[in-house]
Amino acid sequence: MLVPATQAGVIDQRGRFREIYCAVLEARHGLPDYLPCEQALTRVGEESAGTAQPVELGPSNRRLVAAVVLGLGFDCIEEWLEPIGSVAEHLRRYGYDLVLIKVGALSSTANNARQIRDALLAMPAESGSPRLVLIGYSKGAPDVLDSLVTYPEIHSRIAAVVSAAGAVGGSPLANDAKEYQANVLRHFPGAKCEAGDGTAVASLRPATRRDWLAANPLPTDVRYYSLVTFPQPERISSVMKSSYRKLSRVDARNDGQLIFYDQVIPGSHLMAYVNADHWALAVPIARTHATIGAMFVTENAYPREALVEALLRFVEEDLSINGRGR
Repeated sequence: MLVPATQAGVIDQRGRFREIYCAVLEARHGLPDYLPCEQALTRVGEESAGTAQPVELGPSNRRLVAAVVLGLGFDCIEEWLEPIGSVAEHLRRYGYDLVLIKVGALSSTANNARQIRDALLAMPAESGSPRLVLIGYSKGAPDVLDSLVTYPEIHSRIAAVVSAAGAVGGSPLANDAKEYQANVLRHFPGAKCEAGDGTAVASLRPATRRDWLAANPLPTDVRYYSLVTFPQPERISSVMKSSYRKLSRVDARNDGQLIFYDQVIPGSHLMAYVNADHWALAVPIARTHATIGAMFVTENAYPREALVEALLRFVEEDLSINGRGR
C-alpha cells in the first residue's frame, strides 16, 4: 500500500514520466549503462495512466538548469570519485544545463540552507520565467527545503524543486549513527571537506525531519516533484546489503539508505519509482573505479544521463501546462 504518499497529498504522474523516460532511453540508446525502460523503472501498485501525447526530444524551449545539491559527505569523496561530468555534457546538447551547489558535507540542514541561498543569489538574475530546477539528492533534499522555508527571497529564481532519492523524512539508519562515524569521511583519500558544524547525522533522524516538516509548511509558490529510488532486491549493491537488511526490519521497500515513502515531498508530484539503489542514482563509482565496482558497488550502473534528461523534459512540459505554482 502507498498510504504514506497518499496521506501526504501526492499527485501520481508516473504514467507520463514513464512515457517521457522510455522515449529518451530509446532515442539515446548509445548512452552509458543503457537499460530497457521496464528494467529502469519499478512498477509499484496501480500506476497512473500516461497521456499518450508525443514526447518532445529536440532542443529545450525554456533551457532549464538542474541545480543539484548532493548529500552527506559528497564533498569529502568528490576528488576520489573523479566525476566525469557526462550528465552535464549530455544535457547541454539539448539546451539544458547542470550545476552543482556546494554545501557543507558534514553540516546541518540549517547551515546548508544558508549556503544554498547564497549560491542562488550569487547567480545572475534573469528576466522572464525562472530556469533553475533545484534538485536535492539524499540529505540535499532537506537542505533545499530548509532553504526554501527560511529564505523566501530565492523563490523567484526557482522554476521547480525535486527530491531525487531525497531524505525528506530522514532515515532510521541515522537513529543509531554517531557524528564521529560521518566525520571519518574527512580522512578519505584526497578529502578536502571541513568538519562544519558536525550535526549532519542529527539532521537526518526521522523525528528531527518529522518535527521540522510539521513546524514548517512548504511555500506554495513553488512546484514540487519527487523521484523515488525503489529497487528490486537484486539491484542492491553488495556493499549496501547490510544497511538494506537493517532498514528492512522497518520496511523492506528501501534503497539501502532510505525507505521509499521518506523520499517524497508532501504535496509533490510523484514522477517515478526508479529501479536503482541509493548510490546508483547519483554516484557513478563503478565508471571510474572498476575494481571497486566489481567487488562492492556491484549494481552501480544506471543510465543517469537519460534519467536527468527525462526529468528536465517532464518538468518543462508540466510547467508549460500547469504553470509554476504548486
